[in-house]
Amino acid sequence: MRSNIIIAIDGYSSCGKSTLAKALAKRLNFIYVDSGAMYRATTLYFLNENVDLNNELEVENALKNLELNFNSRDYQSHITLNGKEVSDEIREMHVSQKVSEVSALKAVRQAMVKQQQKMGKSKNIVMDGRDIGTQVFPDAQIKLFMVADPLIRAERRYNELKKLGYNDVTFDEILDNLNKRDYADTTRKESPLVKADDAITLDNSKLTEAEQLAFALDKVRPFYNFE
Repeated sequence: MRSNIIIAIDGYSSCGKSTLAKALAKRLNFIYVDSGAMYRATTLYFLNENVDLNNELEVENALKNLELNFNSRDYQSHITLNGKEVSDEIREMHVSQKVSEVSALKAVRQAMVKQQQKMGKSKNIVMDGRDIGTQVFPDAQIKLFMVADPLIRAERRYNELKKLGYNDVTFDEILDNLNKRDYADTTRKESPLVKADDAITLDNSKLTEAEQLAFALDKVRPFYNFE
């Protein structure tokens, strides 16, 4: 039985997992870990280094030269790739188009899961991703599985990219990308996206951020006194 508290948040792309995870971490004074950013940063590195994803040796060697670190400022996750901050760059469309393919690689998942489990050995954390409640922390006390209408998810992603200054991306491109990622994430051989048997579904299609946080805090309350 864990002495520290783990909150695992899984779900589809652009369901607001990170937004909720950050809000929970701030409210509970937990550490927030964005596992998706780790896979995106790895994808960015592979793209920059022209790593052949079909060459296992190339992938394994690339992972040996990959160093990821998180810096938390105001409960916002800032990730560095080999010493360079790439928090915005990993959200670009060319990374989004490849991240599911990279995430499906066994060597990549093993490397990332090992790092994630190390982070959760002794501290109270909130971690969001695709397989946190099923593979990374199957013994997490609180597991949430987030879903939302695909059109709403695409609109959220579109607005996010616009705010970052990426004006050459269309709504249809984003919706197509989300649909492809959903298929890739749920059908991949290594750690596919599935709802853990003991996870609680949170459909936030029509919920405000405040309502989502209230829902999650209600599920945390039996395990952790934060009042």
